Amino acid sequence: MKHGFIKTAAITPCIRVADPEYNAGEIIRLMEEAAGKGAKLIVFPELCITGYTCGDLFLQEILLGSAREQLYRIVDASRDLDALIFVGLPWSKEGKLYNVAAAVSRGEILGMVPKTYLPNYGEFYELRHFVPGERAAEFVWVSRGAGGKGDYIPFGTDLLFTCEDMPDLVVAAEICEDVWVPEPPSIRHALTGATVIVNCSASDETTGKDVYREALIRGQSARLVCGYIYANAGEGESTQDLVFGGHSLIAENGILLSRAARFQNQIVYGDLDVARLAGERRRMNTFFVRPDTMYTEIGFHLDREETRLERRVDAHPFVPDSREDRNRRCEEILAIQALGLKKRLEHTSCRRAVVGISGGLDSTLALLVTARAFDYLSLPREGILCVTMPCFGTTDRTYTNACELTKRLGASLKEVDIKEAVTLHFRDIGQEIAKHDVTYENSQARERTQVLMDIANQIGGMVIGTGDMSELALGWATYNGDHMSMYGVNGGVPKTLVRHLVAYYAESCQDEALSQVLWDVLDTPVSPELLPPEDGVISQKTEDLVGPYEIHDFYLYYILRFGFGPEKLYRLARLAFAGIYENEVLLKWLKVFYRRFFAQQFKRSCLPDGPKVGSVAVSPRGDLRMPSDACAHIWLQEAEGLKA
Repeated sequence: MKHGFIKTAAITPCIRVADPEYNAGEIIRLMEEAAGKGAKLIVFPELCITGYTCGDLFLQEILLGSAREQLYRIVDASRDLDALIFVGLPWSKEGKLYNVAAAVSRGEILGMVPKTYLPNYGEFYELRHFVPGERAAEFVWVSRGAGGKGDYIPFGTDLLFTCEDMPDLVVAAEICEDVWVPEPPSIRHALTGATVIVNCSASDETTGKDVYREALIRGQSARLVCGYIYANAGEGESTQDLVFGGHSLIAENGILLSRAARFQNQIVYGDLDVARLAGERRRMNTFFVRPDTMYTEIGFHLDREETRLERRVDAHPFVPDSREDRNRRCEEILAIQALGLKKRLEHTSCRRAVVGISGGLDSTLALLVTARAFDYLSLPREGILCVTMPCFGTTDRTYTNACELTKRLGASLKEVDIKEAVTLHFRDIGQEIAKHDVTYENSQARERTQVLMDIANQIGGMVIGTGDMSELALGWATYNGDHMSMYGVNGGVPKTLVRHLVAYYAESCQDEALSQVLWDVLDTPVSPELLPPEDGVISQKTEDLVGPYEIHDFYLYYILRFGFGPEKLYRLARLAFAGIYENEVLLKWLKVFYRRFFAQQFKRSCLPDGPKVGSVAVSPRGDLRMPSDACAHIWLQEAEGLKA
């Protein structure tokens, strides 16, 4: 439960139709197994104590009485389990029969949630036996036999089960058909504060139904920004014309965490992050939690302990895993970048562009995007002027790649050697040329920007920025140097994604010579090339100085997208990069990220325009309204307290 995580389980028991005693034994065995593996929220299928397909046997008192007795047996078995358990059964009240999900915890029945929507079409005839539940809870007496023991239990659809030890964990229930209707009860549950919806279901299998069911559950979890646990009836339920497949699902905000194999009765587990869900709702000013007086809130207790996480933590959250998804994402992003630049060129009636081309990844991507924008406008690519500006740190490899790349794309090339201008500037300000400090480096970056801006004035063009989002997050940009442009096409693209965009272009272009240049650019170490090379080879490698970009991009995503703190972030990083980086390395760069991220906000506060391509961005005009002088103390204090 630490950091907002809770392990959940959706269980499909192998039952016998109309045999509550046998079924209760299976339910008890499986709930004990799930609790033993750390599951705190356990969900069983609809009417699983009796079986869903009992038909007119639901009208037999002996079956109803046995179901009630076996519920008590399950309740007693839960006494020593640290879990909230939902189990389905038929329940008789005031001469009517209800299809309910009983919420059980630590030897008590906390409440009973009746089904709202009863199907009466096709193979389902629930209205023959059951009546719909009422919203407002009434307290019904549930007796434990002749001794008079019992308790008043809330009975109604609008019940919220709130964890006293984890306030963000608020659970509500609906049953099978409830989620298939136009206005499911889960909508009002979520709008009243439920962060997790459980569904005790008995949905039969027909061709293609599994695809629709999965889309439905994922979509419901996304639109309600919630966790959704869907426990479905399985093979033991099958009878006459119906076959059940045990297709249980666990989803979180549109992402499927677990899926049971069909036609195999299974337990599936999912680690929900309810703190992440609560944080996401806080970010959305269109998601309003509004108290509803018809709801009854019921508290329950869970022991506070660290959840052993089994959920996958993506080490590269900006980059899709599958090749197909990655290629589609890359094509989409290139289009967004190019169309953003197209609009700026079109609006300003500008027919020329100036790109500082270094032979590195960022300037390569900027040129590829600019070429596509010119194609959209039916402008000749010769109108793109690529300017290479060799200086003290330029290597033959990057220089050659810059020139060849320009040639293969059909752009114009201009070389401006800035060594003399920078040397003269050093003399003017009293900077020793042998002193390789920050002034030595930044003077070159600012000289290059001055050259680009002045050439743009000469030809009536627009300077296209090349800096990416990862550099902006770390402040790895020279203020009023490479930090500035007239339109920054890469400002919304993190470094890990820049690499994949260039690789995608290399794989998909029809020009073999261009492809070879792009692959060599990808193989070149990331460097600003501001320090003299050693034996003709790049001596200044960015990732040696600020840390691996894949680690920083991981931190950047989870900090800005979900607001995670250092402790939770470090925990996730250890899972994501297990076997790749030592814990000491991850912790070292976590501290570096926080220091640089807070200290360098002033550079991000005056960024040029540039296209937003994803859910994480650092534009000061809406995506990151962060004060330039915010103190990092509490974040660094937590980070310093962590141990590798």
